[in-house]
Amino acid sequence: MKKSLIAIALATAFLGGCGTSDVNNSNDTTITKTATDQAELGSFGVDLSARNEEVKPGDDFFMYASGTWYDNYIMPADKTRYGAFTGLAERSEKQVKEIIDDIASRNDLNPEEQLIADFYQSYMDTDTINKLGITPIQGTLDQISAINSTDDLTKIFGQAWLTGATSPISGGMWFNRLDPNQYEMSIGAGGLGLPDRSYYLEDSERFVKIRAAYVKHIAEMLAFAGVKDGEARAQAIIALETKMAEGQWPREKRRNRDLTLNQVKRSDLTTQYPGFDWDLYFTQTGYSVPQLNISQPEPVKTMIGLVNSESLKVWQDYLTFHTISNNADLLSEDIYAANFAFYGKELSGQEEPRPRWKRAVSEMSGTQSLGFAIGKVYVKRYFPESSKQKMSVLVENLRTAMGQRIDDLDWMGAETKVNAHAKLAAFNPKIGYPDVWQEFDGLTLTKTDLMGNLHNLRQYFKADSVAKELKKTDRNRWGMTPQRVNAYYNSSFNEIVFPAAILQPPFFDPNADAAVNYGGIGAVIGHEMGHGFDDQGSKSDANGIQRNWWTDADRAAFDAKADQLAAQYNKYEPIPENFVNGRNSLGENIGDVGGLSMAYHAYKLSLNGKEAPVIDGVTGDQRFFLAWAQVWKEKRTEQSMLNQLRAGTHAPGRYRAQAPRNHDAWYKAFDVKPGDALYLAEDERVRIW
Repeated sequence: MKKSLIAIALATAFLGGCGTSDVNNSNDTTITKTATDQAELGSFGVDLSARNEEVKPGDDFFMYASGTWYDNYIMPADKTRYGAFTGLAERSEKQVKEIIDDIASRNDLNPEEQLIADFYQSYMDTDTINKLGITPIQGTLDQISAINSTDDLTKIFGQAWLTGATSPISGGMWFNRLDPNQYEMSIGAGGLGLPDRSYYLEDSERFVKIRAAYVKHIAEMLAFAGVKDGEARAQAIIALETKMAEGQWPREKRRNRDLTLNQVKRSDLTTQYPGFDWDLYFTQTGYSVPQLNISQPEPVKTMIGLVNSESLKVWQDYLTFHTISNNADLLSEDIYAANFAFYGKELSGQEEPRPRWKRAVSEMSGTQSLGFAIGKVYVKRYFPESSKQKMSVLVENLRTAMGQRIDDLDWMGAETKVNAHAKLAAFNPKIGYPDVWQEFDGLTLTKTDLMGNLHNLRQYFKADSVAKELKKTDRNRWGMTPQRVNAYYNSSFNEIVFPAAILQPPFFDPNADAAVNYGGIGAVIGHEMGHGFDDQGSKSDANGIQRNWWTDADRAAFDAKADQLAAQYNKYEPIPENFVNGRNSLGENIGDVGGLSMAYHAYKLSLNGKEAPVIDGVTGDQRFFLAWAQVWKEKRTEQSMLNQLRAGTHAPGRYRAQAPRNHDAWYKAFDVKPGDALYLAEDERVRIW
């Protein structure tokens, strides 16, 4: 989901024979247990040993489902969080490493394999990297030092895509929200070095200490460029960033698609947003930009004002610092260590850096790197076609369930239901891997020049994007690589996308019980479908066009339910005096609550009216909700939790695990009663989809 990313888990397979239900239960997708058909977790797909049965489910469902694991798990020193999906990500990471090692050991490499081998060797060549020190970015630092005018400054901002610098005005090519067949540049305000504007603007002791540490960090990084009077200049940089933060919108406002759709013709740009040389800026990117969208009008004007009012010297120091910091992973180990000491340890609570090979895999696995070249091998080696087929069936089962639920909604009228059904029918699921793979013809990489390789990759993908700018949008495009443990919904294409890496044991387990698979990957599918009908995704129609397809009465009824859910999550307090932002996380919370409803409905349809068996003393409904809760088991540092609360769009896993408190079946399954901490009266349970 370009709009939202969900860390995910668990698996598909469903039991039962053919029946009259609209859910597909044909024999080719039914798993018959044999002596070798053993679920990876426990006897049916849930780790019962992770539970803490001394905790009442109705008081804390997260701790009931995963409390023993939580109390005994020791966080690795190179982690800021760990949970079910983190384990799967590590499995994928090791699998990618095996692919790279295999390629590196051979001499008969095809061109894409050679790119993989060369890039990996350049990343792992620490002797060369350490000898070079800061010199790989010295050319950019020299350009920054030579800034003598606002025009010079604008050029550097426009070149940030290549140099790794930071710009207060930034953008990228996306889709025209009023015509998804067209690409369109989107411009917004950014440029902060701390995770969120609140880190600059709040005066609690926690944030005061972070800002003091940030000043010291800036001074330390400036010293690598030979800057003197580092602390005073660092103070000037944070003062500038504070002004930037003051002018930016809060995150919940940035989510609002009604506010962020502000299209303007290129010819009108200077009139509407004066004081900035837009032609000079766009020349650096290579794009034509006949029309664009300004996602944050007032903040962009604020940034333009600061570009003109603030000292060029401060801007130079700002750019110097961010260029060094943003490229630290690619520079000598002393520079990396200094950057990690703040961004890793101070801000995130990570005690040790990740091993270099893992950082190399991460650098190579993105969509703007060699991720699809690696993904092509990954799919052949680790992703059976049967998994794609089973996932396709499950997606259609969830679509059937959602359709029935739309029919049964008592708060939505017939006119809006017609449009909702049209959108549901138009959902395009992408499963496993792209039908058309990214090509790398003409890309040149070497074994000895890491920064040069990064520049070549950035230029290669930029040229590809520029070439496509004025053409019809590419609907074969994937926003994630197959080895990525994640999923997303793209509202412009009305598509739900599930990379291959989520469809493997222990999370995609054809031998797990049906209830577990529906409560796991089934609810994740429902979550992604739910994004098409959340508070923002619901503003686009079946064709991905942003328009209002609701009657006023139905929209008001929906918004009232959304407000109720936002208020529910606003009460969660993971850290003293730091609450979940129910408005900012609303889309994800609707996805969770609605996704569970869809998955539970589909699970019941799959039973064809029969009772689910009791396994190891656990009923079918209990297995369903336990599977969901264990998807979201996680342990994280307090610093990481703070980052999530202030800069993330998802509620922490503990509260996602407790989404079932909005579902009547959960109360019956676990005998939750008034007086239990999670108990909600029936009129307080939010039932949207």
